[in-house]
Amino acid sequence: MRRGERARSRLRMLTPLRRRTDIQTRRFRRGVYLLPSLFTMANMFCGYACIVFAMRGEFATAAPFIGAAIVLDMLDGRIARLTGATSDFGVEFDSLADVISFGVAPSILAFAWGLYPLGRLGWAAAFIFAAAAAVRLARFNIQVGSTHDKRYFVGLPSPAAAGVPAATVFAYPAGINTYAEALPVLAMVVVPALLMVSTIRFRSFKTFDLQARRSYAVLFLFAVGLALLASHPEMILLVIAYTYLLSAFIGLAWHKLRRKEPSGPTPVSGEPAPVQTMGETPEEPPTGDKPEDLSGPSFPDPARS
Repeated sequence: MRRGERARSRLRMLTPLRRRTDIQTRRFRRGVYLLPSLFTMANMFCGYACIVFAMRGEFATAAPFIGAAIVLDMLDGRIARLTGATSDFGVEFDSLADVISFGVAPSILAFAWGLYPLGRLGWAAAFIFAAAAAVRLARFNIQVGSTHDKRYFVGLPSPAAAGVPAATVFAYPAGINTYAEALPVLAMVVVPALLMVSTIRFRSFKTFDLQARRSYAVLFLFAVGLALLASHPEMILLVIAYTYLLSAFIGLAWHKLRRKEPSGPTPVSGEPAPVQTMGETPEEPPTGDKPEDLSGPSFPDPARS
């Protein structure tokens, strides 16, 4: 027994000691930041509620849940940054919640509302929207630490893409039951899906400074917008969704028009020289450029001498 204890003590002396910091870095942090995670959980709940009500055919109730999810998604990130509660867990949890709220929920809502008469074509188009949202969110996660312009999104953001079918269903909740009427619904789903995975830049409002002083007219315009939203919420939300969808194309057209500058006609090689008209005097050569006298030196005439 004593020999075994001595051997163990020798092995302990030979093994290198580990620092306490090395041991702590291998452990995962337990617990999460509660405040931003609550907003993310509420965001995911809104997406789940939209799916439930869409399957029951209550489209007027299902569509506003996507709008509520968009507001919650805007708040959870800002609250996490303001309170210093950002974490890797929060980023991953937010992405998973967005896949449900802005990928799966809008696709099921669009299929139940207007793509169901198309059969396989309808649910295939709905799946394309959900897949594009997942790819868009995965690409956004790997672009967070890159040096791209923070004023713009690369591709249509998934909340804005989800707002297009949600605003359309909220404005026309009756639904579509015929094959011919369901064909235009494909554009409502496929076009935002393609824009999500594209590289077209869309304006981001994350850099908008709310603490800076603004004109009084800005506050008045905000009041007018609230009044219009309260009086005609269906049409105002529909206009906002499709205006942001078309904003990238309007911006591209505007930049192309600004780049075009008027320029004068350029001379073409081989063009004939201009003809001299009456009244015009030919240009004199500059001083020091007179032609040389090639007749040679002059000698006196012997007959005259």
